[in-house]
Amino acid sequence: MQDSTKPSPSALPSVDRLVADAALTPFCQAYGRPFVTDLAREILAEARARLLAGETKSVDLEALGQRIGARIEALMSPSLTPLFNLTGTVLHTNLGRAPLPAEAVAAMAAVATEASNLEYNVAAGKRGERDDHVAGWLCRLTGAEAALVVNNNAAAVLLLLNSLANRRQVAVSRGELIEIGGAFRLPDIMARAGCKLVEVGTTNRTHARDYAAALDGGATLVFKVHPSNYEVRGFTAEVPTAELAELARAAGKPLAVDLGSGSLVDMSRFGLPPEPTVAETLKAGADLVTFSGDKLLGGPQAGIIVGKKALIERLRRNPMKRALRLDKMTLAALGAVLRLYANPEQLPTRLPVPRLLTRGESDIRAMAERLRPELARCLEGIAEVGVAACMSQIGSGALPLETLPSAALTVTPIAAKRQRGAALERVAAGFRGLPRPVIGRVRDSVFVLDLRCLADEDGFRAQLELLDIIKA
Repeated sequence: MQDSTKPSPSALPSVDRLVADAALTPFCQAYGRPFVTDLAREILAEARARLLAGETKSVDLEALGQRIGARIEALMSPSLTPLFNLTGTVLHTNLGRAPLPAEAVAAMAAVATEASNLEYNVAAGKRGERDDHVAGWLCRLTGAEAALVVNNNAAAVLLLLNSLANRRQVAVSRGELIEIGGAFRLPDIMARAGCKLVEVGTTNRTHARDYAAALDGGATLVFKVHPSNYEVRGFTAEVPTAELAELARAAGKPLAVDLGSGSLVDMSRFGLPPEPTVAETLKAGADLVTFSGDKLLGGPQAGIIVGKKALIERLRRNPMKRALRLDKMTLAALGAVLRLYANPEQLPTRLPVPRLLTRGESDIRAMAERLRPELARCLEGIAEVGVAACMSQIGSGALPLETLPSAALTVTPIAAKRQRGAALERVAAGFRGLPRPVIGRVRDSVFVLDLRCLADEDGFRAQLELLDIIKA
């Protein structure tokens, strides 16, 4: 006998009736009736499943319409949106790495909606080369003979190895067989490039004689990798680039160096720890150097290769180059950032990455002290809010052991010890649920908001009232 108190799925409205509801008319006009109809079918199928499972005991036409509207708004909202990176990692791989300067954004906008001379030489009136838009500045800033760009540094390494050592041996120190985020392993990239890896030396000590033996054994390329996301300490030895370049030159083989982050200027001029620059590496004798555009350089995601013209031309002729090339917006942004390097002394004021890295601890703490009372008021009865010293890191494999003194807002939930983990997650989820999500980190049962990367203090402050979501 059927339970008369349990609505039958037949009580659900038809798709046409649901779509015809006046509340959905604006959505039909904006996005088209077929799209709204498809979503109505999805929502009705979900409602039918809940009825059959006994999870709901009523059918509400208005609620169904609201559910469809909410689904449409969610789908039509961009999934890639700005957020506040308060993790303490400046170049956070998962959070977009380097923020771009206004000049780069303007350059991207200028070519985004109009035709452009992407691959057209206006002066000559014929086809041009897209890399030419940045190659000149890359050569000027590094002293290289030639340059090309691809979509990221992993692609740069892949293109280099495939072009110069396909089905041939490549000598790499065991201590430089890196793995970076996303399970990127150098041996795997070398295999995909068609190379035969020849490991030289040991994990902690590699000598010139190890490379010499590999070259005598048939290695066609020496590849030196800067260990940008780790450091080997203690009883160690490595061959300097200059010495390795002499060794490779004597054997008639090229030396390629992957710098990873790749700095165009000496970071110590800004009070930061020194990092090998691209120009120094080339001057030391490297034939080719690869590095990223979106790390210490402070530009968009890109892989950059600079060095000897003859070798760059070999890379350029590789059919793989077309598959890895940059689009016009990225080229425009990279060009704008490179032009800022014409005056290195102004970089901390004009380029976001050096500005964030050189931000003074006292300025960050002053901001934390201004924000603390307002955040404490919004979280009254839920958590205690304080200000504490902390250490930021550069991130994305740049200077992995170096930290920067900073200041943070600390949020400690008011909860019993056994409930503290759940309370911390509720607090973190509340911050992530704000219109512009706030991403912090949990440390020692405290939610920490490192303010080093907070550039929009007013924007952060404006949405604090919405933290009532944590109380729900």
